Amino acid sequence: MTDRRATNLADLLHSTAASRPDDVAFVDAGTGHETTWATLDASVDAMAAGFIRHGLERGDRIALMMGNRIEFVAVYLAALRGGMVALPLNTAYTAHEVADLLTRSGARLLVSDEASEAVAAAAVSGTPTDLVVVGDPDYLAIERAGHRADAPRIDAEAFDPESIAVLLFTSGTSGPARGAMLSHRALLANIDQLLQVDPEPMQPDDVVLVVLPLFHVYALNAVLGMAVATGAKSVLLPKFSPLGTLDVVQTYDVTNIPAAPPVFVAWAGLPDLEHRLAGVRTLISGAAPLSPSVFQAFADIAGQPVWEGYGLTEASPVVSSTMVGRRPKPGSVGAPLPGVEIRLVDEDGQTADEDDPGEVWIRGANLFSGYWPDGAGGPDADGWYATGDVAYVDEEGDLHLVDRRRDLILVSGFNVYPFEIETVISSHPDVAEVAVIGVPHEHTGESVKAFVTPMPGRTVSREQIAALCEARLARFKCPTVIEIVDMLPHSSTGKIARARLREDTA
Repeated sequence: MTDRRATNLADLLHSTAASRPDDVAFVDAGTGHETTWATLDASVDAMAAGFIRHGLERGDRIALMMGNRIEFVAVYLAALRGGMVALPLNTAYTAHEVADLLTRSGARLLVSDEASEAVAAAAVSGTPTDLVVVGDPDYLAIERAGHRADAPRIDAEAFDPESIAVLLFTSGTSGPARGAMLSHRALLANIDQLLQVDPEPMQPDDVVLVVLPLFHVYALNAVLGMAVATGAKSVLLPKFSPLGTLDVVQTYDVTNIPAAPPVFVAWAGLPDLEHRLAGVRTLISGAAPLSPSVFQAFADIAGQPVWEGYGLTEASPVVSSTMVGRRPKPGSVGAPLPGVEIRLVDEDGQTADEDDPGEVWIRGANLFSGYWPDGAGGPDADGWYATGDVAYVDEEGDLHLVDRRRDLILVSGFNVYPFEIETVISSHPDVAEVAVIGVPHEHTGESVKAFVTPMPGRTVSREQIAALCEARLARFKCPTVIEIVDMLPHSSTGKIARARLREDTA
């Protein structure tokens, strides 16, 4: 269990550093650089004090645009320790996308690494957001300022756990992305809920592979947060490659691998997999459904199950897991974590009949505080949050997802919403209408398909649409298939009937 006295998530780092100061906390597999818990704790203290000395105040947003590296961990925890709000950004975003989120969040500072520097610099141009790049003089000055004798002290007393710790912009099925506000209370609660699973998904003696991107809530709290709470050693890997990542697993004696389905898909057909994963005792898949064939391949070839779970950003993120009850089964995302309640609701708002699917409603201390900036759309007066996901419960009490937010597209576990892509494509002067749907993809689970109708008397090419999307959207959002059609199906109310497009595509 987490430290019950913790009210700020960064308090967990203090506790772990005090109990195992000289143990290695994080290793950068790309550079070989490593840090102990005590060293990391001191760096976080200095960075948090440096932020304050440079004029940042509690509640100010600090954006992070970095790959999986120790500096991400230090800046993230320093922002939280200083009472600021961390805004992790997808490193695949374009300058246009980053600028939009900086403006909407009112971020005071963007911390970037060298790989994202060009995009970050273009994004902050014309905004009031300051930019510092890891290793540059401004970045180093912030940390040095925190080591000065007159640096402000970080007062952990009487910290309000309802304070917002993280702002994560997540996709809905229509309208612009909304910023889910995750409080310290919610993040700490989900870590505590995970640690109540028996046996715990992460053990203090684990060596954890962190190949999931830290800007994603799955890695940010269910992996990084858990590692800080347990003191497990983390091996940070910025990029996945099937054989190269297996080499890292063996080099660092990795015992725990939380990942998304594309990792397991890539590994399932490799030779000698059982030997390569011989030291691994826990395999966990999340962020998207794992196909039963891949599940079975690991059971047969690797000799161990892949534990699956279900979560969402608004739940910080884990809701259920097959580790609860130790029942790995293909197609199931398991039972609710301790402290999480689930009910299935029919279209009339009533509890769904037994064996019937229903919309998943959840309740628990791990739920978010609503959407930025005013908290709208959060849990209702009784604490329930309607996820928009449809599922049924089997005879053993395990959850099976039926539909994942009707129009939402999941590409390698990342939410992609049609509205944003349609807005970009419809900005082309020769486009009359556009509809975007998700289609099955062997490696990413789903990919994006766009149907485009030209303006009367005009023409538009697939190449033109592809170029427009590549300039304005992250690569994983860009359509892999673009179809130019004469007309799109509509409902009786005039809305584009995406369901009919999906049926025609199936």
